[in-house]
Amino acid sequence: MQEIQLAVHPIDVLINNAGIGYFESFEKMEWDYVNSMLRLNLESLYFTTYKLLPNMKLHSPAHIVNIGSQAGKIATPKSAVYSATKAGVINFSNALRMELEPEVFVTSVNIGPVRTAFFDQADPSGSYQKSISKYMLDPDDVAKSIVKYLFTKKREINLPYWMHIGSRFYQNFPRIMEQLLKPAFKRK
Repeated sequence: MQEIQLAVHPIDVLINNAGIGYFESFEKMEWDYVNSMLRLNLESLYFTTYKLLPNMKLHSPAHIVNIGSQAGKIATPKSAVYSATKAGVINFSNALRMELEPEVFVTSVNIGPVRTAFFDQADPSGSYQKSISKYMLDPDDVAKSIVKYLFTKKREINLPYWMHIGSRFYQNFPRIMEQLLKPAFKRK
């Protein structure tokens, strides 16, 4: 971290984008997979933010962008740990935003499936990726959306928007949404 701070000075934007997922029921998942999701999706985000924050506060305004997931808002079968870590990213972002304003803005980017190498690990068979391919986001479009809102007080960027609407319904009517969507979610 010290090398980064010396090479890139001042640091006014931090995008915490590292993440990993494994789609398997919790009871069948190997503990190493659980641990790797906890460490990469949460611990590395906390550590990076903790180490770079003092530098960022010296050069405000600054902006922290944490890549969450719609899975952090809508839990699905075979993603209990992944969903929990992404809910942690969202809640960490919300709390940090209140702690750091006005010097540092904090935005949570909650994305649906993106056409990246993420699925090479999360879905090695490719079956889930194939079933959702028409809904997958283009990584360049996601990046453009993030850049568009840098240095604004945008709390969340939710992509695709229709999934955000779905998460609102899920939060307000969880039992109904689980009954309706469970068959589709179980195909993962």
